[in-house]
Amino acid sequence: MQPRNMSMSGVVDLAAVKQAQEAKAKAEQARAEAARTGGAGAVSPADLVIDVDEAGFESEVLQRSTEVPVVIDFWAEWCEPCKQLSPVLERLAVEYNGRFLLAKIDVDANQMLMQQFGVQGIPAVFAVVAGQALPLFQGAASETQIRQTLDQLVQVGEERFGLTGLVVDPEAEPGAERPAAPERPAGPHDAALDAAVQAMDAGDLGGAVQAYMNVLAEEPGNTEAKLGLAQAELLQRVQNADPQKVRRDAADRPGDAQAQIAAADLDLVGGHVEDAFGRLIDTVRVTAGDDRDAVRLRLLELFEVVGAEDPRVAAARRALARALF
Repeated sequence: MQPRNMSMSGVVDLAAVKQAQEAKAKAEQARAEAARTGGAGAVSPADLVIDVDEAGFESEVLQRSTEVPVVIDFWAEWCEPCKQLSPVLERLAVEYNGRFLLAKIDVDANQMLMQQFGVQGIPAVFAVVAGQALPLFQGAASETQIRQTLDQLVQVGEERFGLTGLVVDPEAEPGAERPAAPERPAGPHDAALDAAVQAMDAGDLGGAVQAYMNVLAEEPGNTEAKLGLAQAELLQRVQNADPQKVRRDAADRPGDAQAQIAAADLDLVGGHVEDAFGRLIDTVRVTAGDDRDAVRLRLLELFEVVGAEDPRVAAARRALARALF
């Protein structure tokens, strides 16, 4: 079994992690530069609510979503609930002071965008964060519910993608062209991280593990290196495994900690995240002592592979706590 042929679909995308880090650095630099120059590059409060059509969607939504979460309000002139919801979203966009951008899309004039997002009825509210679309809610919602949803969106943007939002200056001219964010200088470990990814692609798992460990020795908090190391170690563990034997052993010995750990590794490599987590949590319930601790530790390692922000990890953490206590 060659590691380069293994599917990590649904587990972790190291390229996306790196892009998110770069987006964070650029956004922070832009905000710092705006503060240093007394607001240069800032947007007007009026620019926090924009009308978007199909022609401008890529530049106004997709590209802007790399620096600020973009909330999309699908509406139409004939939609009475829209007339109640849209003013609330517009007011909150100004109140949140650049932490999200509100893009209003008239569904009658932009049928293709409506279809692409799978909108079944309006009002419908989505978000795009770092190029990824997220459904928020459809139909009427109370302001309290809307605020809770927006707070969660902002938190995801900051913690998962490093989006620090827009700098807002009440004195800025509405519609003024914003300067491009300065280019991020190459980080001290970029070459080592690139080499690690290349080693992974070439099937040199030992080299990748060592490269990631070298980065972490100098920068223990490097997110990309942590994720990369967890993934490389996972692939290294299953590199020479016989999948049929691993599955057979796990089926024959449901209470065997090592058999279930080996099967969970294969589950995750195959993209079956919930199966891997569920298998180990079930094993925690039926084991004790060192065996239980080994299963728990492996589950925590797999959490690192998937990423703490993934909702499947959050659900599995809760299930693990119930199994332990």
